[in-house]
Amino acid sequence: MRYSSILLLTILPVCAADLKIDHVTVAGAKLEALRTAFTTATGFPTEYGGRHANHATEMALTSFPDGSYIELMGIQAQADPSAVAAHEWRKFLEGNAGPCAFAIRAGSSIVLAGKPPQRGGRTRPDGTRLEWKISNIGTGIRGTFFPFLIRDLTPRDKRVYPQGKPTTDRASGIGEVVIGVRDLEAAIALYRNTFQLPTPKKEHNAQFGADLAWFAGTPIVLAQAAGGDSWLTERIAKFGEGPCAFLLKSASGPTAANASPWFDTTVVWTNRQRLGLRLGFLSGR
Repeated sequence: MRYSSILLLTILPVCAADLKIDHVTVAGAKLEALRTAFTTATGFPTEYGGRHANHATEMALTSFPDGSYIELMGIQAQADPSAVAAHEWRKFLEGNAGPCAFAIRAGSSIVLAGKPPQRGGRTRPDGTRLEWKISNIGTGIRGTFFPFLIRDLTPRDKRVYPQGKPTTDRASGIGEVVIGVRDLEAAIALYRNTFQLPTPKKEHNAQFGADLAWFAGTPIVLAQAAGGDSWLTERIAKFGEGPCAFLLKSASGPTAANASPWFDTTVVWTNRQRLGLRLGFLSGR
């Protein structure tokens, strides 16, 4: 593992109660291709959110009633090549990685410390200017092994709900982020130390092809490939440790013939070939 237990945090303190998902990011080269695939596979509409101020990326989103959302991020049509080259998620964007990163909300209980937060922003199609600050946890690529923190400088609802309401109510929110790791036990130790977490629940999930560890009561699931030449091993070799799947909380509790066990509940997976990423619906959580 490349994460140092000494240089682990740039933000203190963070605990399990603070692990509230703000949004997850799905990355690809072409935003419109991402939007089409996402809506075709899930039936969820997306809303164009505008260009980021970095001159490299643009985004669309699907937001949920609990205030979380899925961000679809692509490269701007007339992007500045130097800005794209300098972007921290360049390999995810150009490599059509799908799951890329995730963010948690920086609430009043979190004290910013160490490296100064970075300012970010974008302008919605209606001209509304959005601004925020983001801060890393750990020393890796932002939002991959650990989430990053985001704190709004403009009203959060304007960032999450472009039309003043959730994009869809067919899912209540983002339930879990599955993080692909090389060494499950080492990853568990780092998460427990960083977020003051109890011992996780563990299981082998043959359908997912991984050994899993879930910190009950949080949205964090760690996954180590069960075989040396699995899809997860290949993904980590290409993109490094980070999100490999996202699970949504179903508003009605999905039931399907292809539902598979997932800790204390079941998950129904969308068509991965059509969607280009692993996205599932949790039942009863």
